[in-house]
Amino acid sequence: MVIDARTGEVLHSRNADTQLHPASLTKMMTLYIAFEAIKRGEISPDTVVTITSKASAEPPSKLGLRSGQKIKFRYLIRAAGVKSANDAATAIGIAISGSEAAFARRMNRTAKALGMTRTHFKNAHGLTESGHLSTARDMTRLGRHLFFDHPQYYNLFSRITTDAGMRSVSNTNRRFLGNYKGADGIKTGYTRAAGFNLVASAERGSKRIITTVFGGRSTATRNAKVAELMDLGFRRAPNRAPVRKPSLPVYAGGSPEAVAPGAAGKTIRLVTAVKVSPRPTPRPISQDPAAQAQLAALSESIKDAVATAANEADIVAEVTPPPAPTRPEEIQPVTTQPVTQVVAAAVQVPDTATQPVQAVSASAIAPARVAPPRARPAAIVLTSLEPRSNSEAQPEVVTRMSTSGGRHWAINVGVLGSRYQAERKLLKTALKEIDTLDEALRKVVRRPDGWHANFVGMTEAQADLACRRLNARSTRCKMVGPS
Repeated sequence: MVIDARTGEVLHSRNADTQLHPASLTKMMTLYIAFEAIKRGEISPDTVVTITSKASAEPPSKLGLRSGQKIKFRYLIRAAGVKSANDAATAIGIAISGSEAAFARRMNRTAKALGMTRTHFKNAHGLTESGHLSTARDMTRLGRHLFFDHPQYYNLFSRITTDAGMRSVSNTNRRFLGNYKGADGIKTGYTRAAGFNLVASAERGSKRIITTVFGGRSTATRNAKVAELMDLGFRRAPNRAPVRKPSLPVYAGGSPEAVAPGAAGKTIRLVTAVKVSPRPTPRPISQDPAAQAQLAALSESIKDAVATAANEADIVAEVTPPPAPTRPEEIQPVTTQPVTQVVAAAVQVPDTATQPVQAVSASAIAPARVAPPRARPAAIVLTSLEPRSNSEAQPEVVTRMSTSGGRHWAINVGVLGSRYQAERKLLKTALKEIDTLDEALRKVVRRPDGWHANFVGMTEAQADLACRRLNARSTRCKMVGPS
């Protein structure tokens, strides 16, 4: 089957709905669910997985995992996607769902949500098992969903080699990736019952084609057939077409784990409105005699405290005469109102029988002492406005790109004969690979052998990914490490 990945339009099909053994094409679904589980927060790429005896006992192809071994989830994904390791695929399923049987049920629910109507999975790796079947149409549909639903992980399928934790592994699809222009995925599969299967994707210009072949007689004949169908697809696909992404899967109940097979979804509504707001329980009154005595002391009438303060104020007023006025306008009439009345008027005294209060300290009534401001200095020295002499060294401004975050790497996409050609090369390359070069800076460097067109300010991982994607599109690219 051949489709235009942009629109999903079928460009060619033959026996596309015949149920056959998918072999390791099954791992496309295993990886799709793994990516989805990471997205939902069910598991992390750095989660350490303990390998079970079931996973370690799977037959080849395998990574060589041992029972009880601990390994990060990201390495299992790499081994299953690049090496097509059966033990890694089983370990992924058990890590996500607890058992391979439970994971197979999730695979089937996900297949149904994606519209793969003639597919049924029994395991996570694809080894031949009765009832484990799929079709070219369904696997092509799954390949398109992998590309559009999880684009951040799609580069996994174009890696010729990768680090799988225990060792470096090679891609089972490296021959097609290396020989067909624009190829960048997706997955091979082989068993004696299935033959040689391949779901392949390639991009040329604005066109992307996905092709699926089941039942090839050998790797060479299968790759030749896929290349022939790819060429047919690129000829038939229009130069311009709208990109219509497939709809994300919708699960009954909102989660692939929420509903048993064939059961109706259950909607749970949470009522969160507050109906009752009870008052807090009063603090219990202690029956301790000492506490009672303290409470009685605090309940002393505020009138007595105010009267005492007023008497002290009267005594101070009698002892300390007021200062003599220096000007007539400063002379004020003397009030005949007693001090006690003034204090009582300023402080509204509640009825002590019904409202006991705490005692008021004398410092709270007395006016605060304000410190006088400091005197102005006799002489004020202003900043000199004389210009700096020419003999003084001028500051040197050095502008350089920040190297924070490990962005010491660059890539070179060509050595050109002029600055104009180098800048034009950088612009065309940036437009072609905007996803990976969006954060990089374009820089032209003149050297004895010509004008070097570089993208700088990248991490090692970004530079490696950009070079691999550009090389896959027959664009020269070379990584440049930090100097």
